[in-house]
Amino acid sequence: MTTKKFETAPEDRISVPNRVIYGAGAFVNNLLAGSIGGMMIVLNLGLGMNPALVGLLGALPRLTDAITDPLMGYISDNTKSRWGRRRPYILVGAIAVGIIYAVLWQLPLGMSENFYFWYFLVGSLIFYLAYTIFATPWVAMGYELTPDYHERTRLMGTQNFIGQLAYFVPPWLLLIMQDDRFFTDIVDGAAGVAIAIGVFSIAVGILPAIFLKERFSQQIPTGEAAPPPDDDAPTSAGQAIGAVLKDFFVGFGKALKFIPFLKLCLATFLVFNGFILISSFQAYVIIYFVSGGDQEMGGLYVGLAGTVQTFSTFVVIGLVTWMSTRLGKRRTFIISTLVSMIGYLMKWFCYNPDIPILVVLPAPLIAFGLGGLFTIMPSMIADVVDADELNTNERREGMYGSIFWWVVKLGMAAAIAGGGYLLNATGFDVALGGDQTERAIFLMRLFDAVIPAAASLIAMWAVYTFTITEERAHEIRIELEKRRGGGSTAEAPAPA
Repeated sequence: MTTKKFETAPEDRISVPNRVIYGAGAFVNNLLAGSIGGMMIVLNLGLGMNPALVGLLGALPRLTDAITDPLMGYISDNTKSRWGRRRPYILVGAIAVGIIYAVLWQLPLGMSENFYFWYFLVGSLIFYLAYTIFATPWVAMGYELTPDYHERTRLMGTQNFIGQLAYFVPPWLLLIMQDDRFFTDIVDGAAGVAIAIGVFSIAVGILPAIFLKERFSQQIPTGEAAPPPDDDAPTSAGQAIGAVLKDFFVGFGKALKFIPFLKLCLATFLVFNGFILISSFQAYVIIYFVSGGDQEMGGLYVGLAGTVQTFSTFVVIGLVTWMSTRLGKRRTFIISTLVSMIGYLMKWFCYNPDIPILVVLPAPLIAFGLGGLFTIMPSMIADVVDADELNTNERREGMYGSIFWWVVKLGMAAAIAGGGYLLNATGFDVALGGDQTERAIFLMRLFDAVIPAAASLIAMWAVYTFTITEERAHEIRIELEKRRGGGSTAEAPAPA
């Protein structure tokens, strides 16, 4: 698995301010996604809604993503406007999603549970539609900001770093909403906090639309002659809509048949959802094995391990970005995933009742998994988009980005649900407290360490067999530039 590095041409570089502006979109994206989940506890604690209904409200609206995400990707890819394919939607989407988020939490008091359920369900559906209008084109824009193999990784490293900062906010929302210095109760707190988040999301979310320039303001020219008039072309609105839907599903099918893309989806699904599937197990193992059922002590060590892992992720993003520009994306992904796999397996030895502080040792290694994944994968998706253009003569960043992130979200929902079944399979019984059976403790420890490690191993194989190497990406770029009829700095590579 040799790697030949090519220098990034000055015109292919993205300035630091522009990388930060693109990263601002990641902050808004993650802030909205994290905050709506973190604030939903208000429906139970503040309004008395059944927790099962609250859970449904968290899950049902996301099912629509299976349709709206790829459809928005298709619309963005095929938009023709003087402002570009992405920027109009990012601008309108950021404004809409901020306003809708603020309105969503202006919950009237004294209404029935049925009213709150339907109010929040309909409101959430509208919110996620606006969220898709903003997020899908924003993701797609990142794939096209630079044609350079390594500059793409630098861009994605920056946006991942900035995006991770947003995750510090949701854990504090419950405390803020209950602060009686500013709010009368938790429902009033949710209303106030939502307005602040909405205004912030608008102010920051519009920045990529205002300051960033698209490389392709419309579908790229193919250099081919225009097709002759089709006597059977649609003449009515119904036929036109049918033609568009047919084109959408054909494009959707092509994306799902593109093997390099499927391998990236598989690797992401395994690494991310291997982590999510057992995310609850870590707390149970620390509480009921390391701490002997002492929830206060267990909570302390769960917090320490989580904090070390969170801060380590920021270091990992910088390190992985640096490694990728020197070793290549495939090799860096395999190394970072291998390090995280070692971290998972270390839990078996470091989660020790005699030395509980050892729970923090695997955390920095485990951080390499997600930290590396969401730095390298978006950069590799951009390479897939180029390869797809070579095959189809179309730029479809929106389609590929929407399908990729839909796979992530779908897998996350399945993993969260599957985690509960796995916990039941261990024989865990909350009524037993610290007196869990040896079998239950053994299986919890085994699942916690082995499942994400095994998933990571398969993901490493998928990326090892990924065919778009640095050299191949360079060849694809040269061919695309020739096809578009323009010169390319890539035609005179400078091996480092």
